[in-house]
Amino acid sequence: MKSSDLGKEVIKKELSLIPKSPGIYRMINYKGDVHYIGKAKNLPNRLKSYVSEKNHIIRTERMLAQTHKIEITTTSNESEALLLEANLIKKFRPKFNILLKDDKSFPFIYIGKKDKWPQLIKHRGKKDKHGFYFGPFASAGSANWTIKMLQKIFQIRVCDEGTFKNRKRPCILYQIKRCSAPCVGYVDEVEYKNSVQDAIKFVSGKSREIQKNLSKQMEEASEKLDFEKASMLRDKIKSLNIIQSSQKINESNLVDADVIAAYKESGKTCVQVFFYRSKQNWGNQSYFPKHDPDQNISEILSSFIMQFYENKNVPKLVILNHEIKDKKLIEKTLGSKEDKSISITIVKKGSKSSVVLLAEKNAKESLNRKIYEANNNKNLFERINQKFNIKNSISLIEVYDNSHIQGTNSVGAMIAFGEEGFIKKRYRKFDIKTKSAENDDYAMLKEVLNRRFRRALLEKGNYLSLPDLLLIDGGKGQYTTSREVLNEFGLYDLPIIAIAKGKFRNSGNETFFHNRKSFKFEKNDPTLFFLQRLRDEAHRFAISTHRAKRKKGISSSLLDQINGIGSIRKRALLNHFGSARAVESASFEEIKSVEGVEEKVAKKIYNFFHE
Repeated sequence: MKSSDLGKEVIKKELSLIPKSPGIYRMINYKGDVHYIGKAKNLPNRLKSYVSEKNHIIRTERMLAQTHKIEITTTSNESEALLLEANLIKKFRPKFNILLKDDKSFPFIYIGKKDKWPQLIKHRGKKDKHGFYFGPFASAGSANWTIKMLQKIFQIRVCDEGTFKNRKRPCILYQIKRCSAPCVGYVDEVEYKNSVQDAIKFVSGKSREIQKNLSKQMEEASEKLDFEKASMLRDKIKSLNIIQSSQKINESNLVDADVIAAYKESGKTCVQVFFYRSKQNWGNQSYFPKHDPDQNISEILSSFIMQFYENKNVPKLVILNHEIKDKKLIEKTLGSKEDKSISITIVKKGSKSSVVLLAEKNAKESLNRKIYEANNNKNLFERINQKFNIKNSISLIEVYDNSHIQGTNSVGAMIAFGEEGFIKKRYRKFDIKTKSAENDDYAMLKEVLNRRFRRALLEKGNYLSLPDLLLIDGGKGQYTTSREVLNEFGLYDLPIIAIAKGKFRNSGNETFFHNRKSFKFEKNDPTLFFLQRLRDEAHRFAISTHRAKRKKGISSSLLDQINGIGSIRKRALLNHFGSARAVESASFEEIKSVEGVEEKVAKKIYNFFHE
């Protein structure tokens, strides 16, 4: 009996019990993990194909060999099954499915509609506010840059409501001409609303209309010899031209479309997505879906589209560079999800072919970079093996660092690096819980490693897998501490390297410690640069984690413990006195003089600190 026959027997036993309806099926291994999710128009017919066909591809043979259980969920129609399949693939991440690593929503630009003084902000997540949303933008950077340019042209506020209501004088954005200072009445409501309407028109693609109006206003100001206003309008027109050229108004006049191009090479695929809105290109993003090397590009693209749009808005037009499986069904499913007509077009020639070729070119270049980086990383792993005489093959490195200021807000940080680069989902931060360890680097490191490896060994399969190498920021002492902890857990063969900066903390003169020996590199050695890069990323993550913790500590103060002191009064007190400590030492009269703090509240605050 072939190993795949085990899975076939499991399916045979269930076939008579499965209703003839659309739905999804989950194949489950002996551990209880879902390793494949599929959808079907008719569940029994689809599952019969696994039993009746004799010559399956290797991937299907492996999948059936590991199947110990089948679970079924029926749906009312095939579209519902397609949506459920995409949702469950994202949830369970089965190893035999094509997987899209995409856990981020795209940023939008939001302008409030009902506010008296609308605010211009970047927005992610649900669109539950009443106002105008523009996007999606491919990255936070491109959205921030667009907001900055809109500030220069239309001078709309970006501050939050609390800051806006408590301003007594304009902030620096007014000084650098990026805000008209509505907070202190430097612009009337009608003029401000007109600027907001112009900003909405601009991001909606009516930039020429805005440009004509600004040019007309500039000429009028020049005729009235108001050269200061004319100069300001000229700068706005200049900024408008910059943003227009950067957004690359496309020749194909794509008003609401995504262009998706896939390129496959060496068993790997890159999918490039370009966002076109209001005839403008709002940027692009690369994706590298995980799949078996033998899967064809049509399957990969079909699965990508459903997973990609599972939690995102779908534009009216989706343009592809390859034919896909179930095109009509996907159109229907996405259309019902968005409650509008969705068109998926495969473009090979014509006016839109230029944008598809651009997306395909970017996909090819991104994939080539990815393959080169993966090969380069493998070479660097091999160099580490050779330099430190490490027998184990390396494909995953964990790097550890600590951060604190005189024992306060102490944190430990761990980052991970694999063959394809830094693995952000494996990054971990550790708040130091042992009081006596907060100002002791060795004790901090010991606590972090104890927590990380104890959990890994106790929760096998439910926590991070073990790495192939540990890199510790520190010297001999840190190496010894780490080795002792790992030995206690029986991890004698897990290698550790400690990296210590040279005299005067010179980068490039590091000493490395491994297996009771010290090592040095030539200053131009690529392996040295690689290890420095890992150390620096761990240091960056530790510092940013420490700063976030410190900031959180600063934002919460003794004032939070006083009943009746909300965020507005707390802000007024801190703005007036500068700190909670200064409020503590203030007299009753001084506290009472703060705007918004009545006598009764002032007495409560004073008594809290002095009783």
